[in-house]
Amino acid sequence: MKTSPPAPQNSSQTVNRPPSGRIRLVVASSVMLTFISFWRAAAIVLNDLGSSAFYAGGIAEEAVGKSAPWFILGVMLFSFAVRAVYVESCSMFTRGGVYRIVKEALGGTFAKLSVSALMFDYILTGPISGVSAGQYIVGLLNELFRLGSDHRWLHGAFTHASGAARQFPTDGTSAVFALIVTIYFWWQNIKGIEESSDKALKVMKITTVMVVILLSWGFFTVLRNHSPLPPLPIPSNLQFSNDALGFLKNTSFAKTLGLFGVIMAFGHSVLAMSGEESLAQVNREIEHPKLKNLKRAAIVIAIYSFIFTGIGSLLAVMIIPDGVRVSVYRDNLIAGMAMFMVGPLAARIAFRIFVVIVGFLILGGAVNTAIVGSTGVLMRVAEDGVLSDWFRKPQHKFGTSYRIVNLVVVLQLFTILVTRGNVIMLGEAYAFGVIWSFTFNSLAMLVLRFKYHGERGWKVPVNIKVGKTEIPLGLLSVFLVLLTTAIVNLFTKSVATVSGILFAATFFVIFSLSERDNKRRHDATARQMKEHFQLEHRDDIGTEALDIRPGSVIVSMRDASAPFALKWALSRTNTDEQDLVVLAARMMGAGGPDYLSPDDQLFSEHEQMLFTKAVSVAESFGKHISLLVVPAGDIFAALVQTAQSLDAGAVVCGLSSKLTAQEQAYHTGQAWEQLPEPKRQFTFYVVRPEGEATSFHIGPHAPAIEQREVQVVHRIWLSLRKSPEMHDLHHSDVITYALSRMAKEFSRDREGTLRDLRRSIEEHSRFQRLGDPRFEIFDKRSEHLIEAVDENDESIEEGDVDDIESAAIIPGSKE
Repeated sequence: MKTSPPAPQNSSQTVNRPPSGRIRLVVASSVMLTFISFWRAAAIVLNDLGSSAFYAGGIAEEAVGKSAPWFILGVMLFSFAVRAVYVESCSMFTRGGVYRIVKEALGGTFAKLSVSALMFDYILTGPISGVSAGQYIVGLLNELFRLGSDHRWLHGAFTHASGAARQFPTDGTSAVFALIVTIYFWWQNIKGIEESSDKALKVMKITTVMVVILLSWGFFTVLRNHSPLPPLPIPSNLQFSNDALGFLKNTSFAKTLGLFGVIMAFGHSVLAMSGEESLAQVNREIEHPKLKNLKRAAIVIAIYSFIFTGIGSLLAVMIIPDGVRVSVYRDNLIAGMAMFMVGPLAARIAFRIFVVIVGFLILGGAVNTAIVGSTGVLMRVAEDGVLSDWFRKPQHKFGTSYRIVNLVVVLQLFTILVTRGNVIMLGEAYAFGVIWSFTFNSLAMLVLRFKYHGERGWKVPVNIKVGKTEIPLGLLSVFLVLLTTAIVNLFTKSVATVSGILFAATFFVIFSLSERDNKRRHDATARQMKEHFQLEHRDDIGTEALDIRPGSVIVSMRDASAPFALKWALSRTNTDEQDLVVLAARMMGAGGPDYLSPDDQLFSEHEQMLFTKAVSVAESFGKHISLLVVPAGDIFAALVQTAQSLDAGAVVCGLSSKLTAQEQAYHTGQAWEQLPEPKRQFTFYVVRPEGEATSFHIGPHAPAIEQREVQVVHRIWLSLRKSPEMHDLHHSDVITYALSRMAKEFSRDREGTLRDLRRSIEEHSRFQRLGDPRFEIFDKRSEHLIEAVDENDESIEEGDVDDIESAAIIPGSKE
């Protein structure tokens, strides 16, 4: 096994030579991530935050009356301040969401309480989004049935004896739909759903088209009908439902609410800004300059949500008649707006169908976001030793945290069944988790203002200095508003209060008992790790940190029971000449930190077995290996970034259970493209369980050209050389011209070029020979190339052609 090198004299880290029999295990502190633009970050957050626009207005009006849109607008304005709190928390050294921030400021007990409230929020996000999507679909189907009955288009099986159209039971059918969608995303997350900012951006582009049509047509309708504004948000205009009064129902206090009633109405509208925690989750993946782009994303999110949710709710009250707005369209308010616009019925029906499609996309995505977010929160808790390692054990086939996913989805399915698709009940309970998670986060940030005096990238304004003491007036005001609203909600949301307290108390007890038992287990694991391994924590990894030479082989390993990739690599590597590094990627949950201190990295029994197995296999081959652990948000990013840092010449992986070898290579290549220059090329091997391997070159490389293709170039060269002005022509000039011409054609006629390229691939596939891997890989890569261009929508511009021409010129001798 490798031994530690002597520590450099100027090193700030102490590296000790491990005692005999102990293996060096280098643990990286920086999480390996892929980075996205602030536009993509905003799209991811808006996919969650924007979903509330489909149900918040109806729930709020049911609770407080026709003045509800003013409170929705007030909540959306206040969300600017709440978002500023999250921006400040993300700009500090403490990252990783509500749990890490509250723990740093208030300790473990408050942290467990806050994460319990946050889990209540996330668990309910899925059911309310799924049920709301079902409400829009069922509402559309029932409306089409009614229209069909009125025009006698329906078969008798779809009508009653009276001639009236049969109708789906709204709540029950919506609940069934939510169950189906939840189970679908459960299976996707068990397999390991590929998180894509591209998909989020595409959904938001489609949503933006709908929002523009909705607001434009809505304002035209309001002006055409001279629709009045909703009643002002004053106590005399508030009309609370019995459920909205909660524990205050039938009390004399309920008759003289006054300003307290305004606070109550604000509390009933607060679910309109749900999804803010997603901003903290996506922060770690925002590209440099991180803080500047984070603030840009926050501004985009604030403006978009204010216009969509705030203005949209206001227009809904002005457009939909009072007689049907709450009774018929309460749970699908935007669909009701479509039906009462000024214009022909066919156009209104068509727009309603478009609204339902967009609603299905964004609300269905919110169901998945809820599962991913809940899993991420529980993963962070498990990584901190609060939740048992039993939950962290990866699924044997897919490598996902399936037990945490199962727990989350079971709770969501239980919630859907208990509420039976009642959006009002779900909304009331949802608001409880939203407001209390915000309150804990703002309290933690307030405490950190006085407790932590280090560097902050940004602070919530307004701040007043009195002597040497800075009073965070803005942050204090935000906290007081949130705390007041949260306390009022305790008295006015009886169902939410009871269910929320029971849920939070149950999770708190589970966390507390699990943490106590887990500490004992982790202590035992830590002792065993120290007996067998010399742990070295490094901020950055490199050849010096691992004491290896450039050109090493990296072997990814995740399953101790199936080390076939490691065996394949060891059988083909002379470790006296070329170092071999076994890489274990510690996958971080969504929204985790981008840096882990040594205290944050607790080793599970699964990881201990993994490293022990790697050492055992290496010893059976009589060869030495180096061990490396890297925390990562994406496995492919971890592979290429580690290969770059270690100047590796090859990366070896086992065949994935859900991706083909070509797909694994494609994703690895995509991650490699995102690396900063200069980038090292390497060979990527995918090993099958039976021992066969497929190799792929990652990065630009000379294509494999057969002799017959060389002959084609030569014949063209001979023909061109017959012209007197072509005596200086070289074979490389022919290739350069062909590439340049293809680039120009692609910039002018993208679809035509792709069509001709596909035809050429099909035509030349008849030359494929059995056992010729070049054509198999080439065909598959061509597919991926075309798909990548379609997905990323990056076409070659005219200005790019010169770059291609210059890059194609081979320096030195041309022959």
